[in-house]
Amino acid sequence: MTESHRRRDVDYTALTASVRQRAMELGFQQVAISDGELSRDEAALLAWLDAGYHGELEYMARHGVRRARPAALVPGTIRIVSVRMDYRRGGADPETVLGSPQLGYVSRYALGRDYHKMIRRRLQRLADHMESEVGVFGYRAFADSAPVMEKPLARNAGLGWIGKHTNLINRTAGSWFFLGELYTDLPLDVDRPASDHCGTCRACIDACPTGAIVAPYRLDARLCISYLTIELRGSIPVALRPLIGNRIFGCDDCQLVCPWNRFARTSPEADFDPRHGLDSASLVELFAWSREDYEARTEGMALRRIGYERWLRNIAVALGNAPASPTVTEALTGRRDHPSALVREHVAWALARHREGPPERIPSA
Repeated sequence: MTESHRRRDVDYTALTASVRQRAMELGFQQVAISDGELSRDEAALLAWLDAGYHGELEYMARHGVRRARPAALVPGTIRIVSVRMDYRRGGADPETVLGSPQLGYVSRYALGRDYHKMIRRRLQRLADHMESEVGVFGYRAFADSAPVMEKPLARNAGLGWIGKHTNLINRTAGSWFFLGELYTDLPLDVDRPASDHCGTCRACIDACPTGAIVAPYRLDARLCISYLTIELRGSIPVALRPLIGNRIFGCDDCQLVCPWNRFARTSPEADFDPRHGLDSASLVELFAWSREDYEARTEGMALRRIGYERWLRNIAVALGNAPASPTVTEALTGRRDHPSALVREHVAWALARHREGPPERIPSA
């Protein structure tokens, strides 16, 4: 019997149910399926790129429409299995850290284990299960690892709606979760798209420290603190540095004020627990890390992706925004002659801020 003949005998409704069950067994909090139709999102993506909102994210433009056309990325794709995994664990209260300018704020998603490989491995196990059911089939697993419009796909599958801050929101789980996708050539049953429930709320827009949410559902990445501290490779624009406050890797402000996050759930994944006290570490302490310290303490974490020089760059900015003290000045002075011109520039800016008298307190929003 050929593969095509055998496939005609597959009960895809039963297979879909089996996929859902196995995904939950693998530790995902929700799984849903869409057909990959993204024509409206493709138009929105092209308009966003034309406006230059992607900044230095050149890969966004380089991949073109492949991002919005699943079958162009993975030939034969007709269904996308979208999964979500909660990541919030215990640790210091985010608002307390943001309100303590001597501490460094790390986005909550990055405090523990890097999720990319974890989700892809589990999606591979889901694919293995599917293969045991139907034999060899076409698929590819993703977790923020390729030109994939993961949020529109998740919305179309019913996992949530894209909020005004451009993050996905789930009515019963908020937005503190990761997404992953399994592209497949199997005609699984599809789910209904989610509807928008932001209403007239604009809490995220008003809370953004840099005004990066330039309109509802429209983000200018060039102003976003997550972009500035993670994606931007060079100098952080001087005008934006004071607005970054003590955020040294990413920014959660738009999620912290979202009323739907009162429904957010604690993740069962202990691997997402904060490591090395990074949920509330002092800036001076973090700035003292050697390259070896940084490499050892960020192993297996998303923090590793920015590299040591940008780590110091970000902390220098935060120290420039911190209350003046001999300890802060001493820490900055110790890096004034750092081999990296990028680090030296931001250290010089921070020292100048203290000579000019920086504010005693940087607001958290």
